[in-house]
Amino acid sequence: MIEVRAERAEDAGAVWHVNELAFGRAGEADLVDALRANARPHVSLVAVEEGEGGEVVGHIFYSPVTVEPEAGGLLLMGLGPMAVLPRLQKGGVGARLIHEGLGECRRLGCAAVVVLGHPTYYPRFGFAPASRLGLRCVYDVPDEVFMAQELTPGALDGRRGLVKYHPAFDAV
Repeated sequence: MIEVRAERAEDAGAVWHVNELAFGRAGEADLVDALRANARPHVSLVAVEEGEGGEVVGHIFYSPVTVEPEAGGLLLMGLGPMAVLPRLQKGGVGARLIHEGLGECRRLGCAAVVVLGHPTYYPRFGFAPASRLGLRCVYDVPDEVFMAQELTPGALDGRRGLVKYHPAFDAV
């Protein structure tokens, strides 16, 4: 059984380890550390195997993004990084983290979430190309990998702009 809960201070080392193993390098793990320290508000959730020891087996982070020109005070979040230990990938842990994370973003009053990710994976969670909502990515990526989802229906109606991630992403 897997429990999804808010990350705690004592989870930081395990979260770093999960990200390093999932991505095969330290870049995303270091990014999480930087975002945790500097991005407000944020959502950071862990997936923990229930039982003795309660090993952290997955992690997801949502951090604020900006839209230029200004999005009129709307809170938009970027999903990522998301990591699951390799032995548990493709077993539903990531899906649980995404669903729980989107719920937390709604509770924060977030209007929309963007993600840079696999175009065949994220649509099942309600993501579609961000260009359909008038959003462009600051990074030069194919249209189908930069996706968005309105959490407040109509929140982005009539808005257009360039989405910029937290400066910590530039170091990855």
